[in-house]
Amino acid sequence: MTTTTMNDTAGTASALRRLYFVRFGFAIAWALALLTTASTLGPLAVTLLVLYPLFDVAAAVIDARASRTTRSPALLYVNMAVSLAAAVGVGIASASGIPAVLAVWGAWAIAAGLVQLIVGVTRRAMGGQWPMIISGAISVLAGGSFIVAASADDPTLTNAAGYAIPGGIFFLISAIRLGRAAKGDRPGSPTQ
Repeated sequence: MTTTTMNDTAGTASALRRLYFVRFGFAIAWALALLTTASTLGPLAVTLLVLYPLFDVAAAVIDARASRTTRSPALLYVNMAVSLAAAVGVGIASASGIPAVLAVWGAWAIAAGLVQLIVGVTRRAMGGQWPMIISGAISVLAGGSFIVAASADDPTLTNAAGYAIPGGIFFLISAIRLGRAAKGDRPGSPTQ
């Protein structure tokens, strides 16, 4: 690895580390806020449900800018489009009730989870990506469960809040594990 490549990787890792810490904090705060309104689909719950994928768009923009020197951000552009569509879809679905919102949320979780999983796999050499790979896979499974829950007799939004908490924890773990790569140490050990 050349010095320039190592510096680019360290810069990307440092930027991702900061972003992942922010994503952890946002996910936990968001989940706690949604839990207070999860029994109904009122204006606050709808705002929170639209805000989460919009935050994902903003995070993908920051990630794409940070990653440009080390890797093509094409998948992050896909994630931006998917998350923007999800925000619009959740807003529209909210007029039809919780089942419609859960169906849109589930489709978004599947698509965004697949992107996260693939991006994590392509970044493995940087280190700190196993939590992102696992989180992406769990997101795909959770998305399927949201779609199934949409057809339940009395669906609630509680599971959406529960979805954000483990995702936030995975971002925290990944941020901590990226510390070595952010310092410019040679990444890539299988234990990272």
